[in-house]
Amino acid sequence: MKALLPVYCRPLGYFVIALALFLPFLMLMIGKMTDGNLLFYKECSKLLMMLGAVMILFAFTKNESKETEQIRNQATRNAIFLTVLFIFGGMLYRVWKGDIMSVDTSSFLIFLILNVLCLEFGIKKATVDRLFKRDRR
Repeated sequence: MKALLPVYCRPLGYFVIALALFLPFLMLMIGKMTDGNLLFYKECSKLLMMLGAVMILFAFTKNESKETEQIRNQATRNAIFLTVLFIFGGMLYRVWKGDIMSVDTSSFLIFLILNVLCLEFGIKKATVDRLFKRDRR
């Protein structure tokens, strides 16, 4: 998977995710959030988190190479696997509890966040591997 966005979109994506995490609390403190618009703010926060995660995933890294593209592909594969496990575990939990009313609606957000975590881990692991390969020579 090739990167599409410029390098500055990576830190901007993290800023957007942090903003999405704290925006509901700020709106509650200001008094803008009520019971009537709680769902609106919840969905807006989820959309902002998705936007931030997509920005991180599709942004170039400082030293973009073919290896980074492979790491991005592996991160997506691992995130799909982990998301399926997470959703399956949630389904089993709801069956065990007998909860027929709740439904998981944040599957795509979970996938994106797991994808970002796998990507960051892969990039850091490749950096450490490169560092130790240089020291052996």
